[in-house]
Amino acid sequence: MKQMVRGAVYILLATTIGTIAYAADEASNPGSFSKKDYEFVKAAASGGMAEVQSGELAGTKGVNPTVKQFGQQMVTDHSKANDELKTLAAQKGATVPAAPSAKDQRGIDKLAGLSGDAFDSAYAKDMVADHKKDVKEFKLESEKADDPDLRAWAVKTEPTLEMHLQMATNMLSTVSSK
Repeated sequence: MKQMVRGAVYILLATTIGTIAYAADEASNPGSFSKKDYEFVKAAASGGMAEVQSGELAGTKGVNPTVKQFGQQMVTDHSKANDELKTLAAQKGATVPAAPSAKDQRGIDKLAGLSGDAFDSAYAKDMVADHKKDVKEFKLESEKADDPDLRAWAVKTEPTLEMHLQMATNMLSTVSSK
């Protein structure tokens, strides 16, 4: 009896591992994107989803009205950009991640554990740092992307990210002066 149970557990475990491995492969289809462009697509998709989730947290956990407003702006703008990127990827036969990367998820989880002024301060700092990185990456992609459609999307999206960086910098000043 123990051997039957053990055998069933091994089969279930092997099936689960195989399913996870298949799902990971399925979620990592570059389609016609070059490797470099696809790495950007995956990072942009993950970051965009993280911005939406963090923005939702800002709406519920933020105490400063500027933080709440900025969070809503992130949800609106990044949801739109995420949809555009998904559409572009689908046109190229590529898949985008269905959830933020593990690194991005750790940041979201960290924010979720905070509240009040501590949340506002951490969120504002994260948004400044994240948007500095995003602007740099999108500028590079807007100049160097192999795929012309991806390059055009980066060119179109980058000014919004620059606006977000300015807004985040102002938000950080607001919550830091409290």
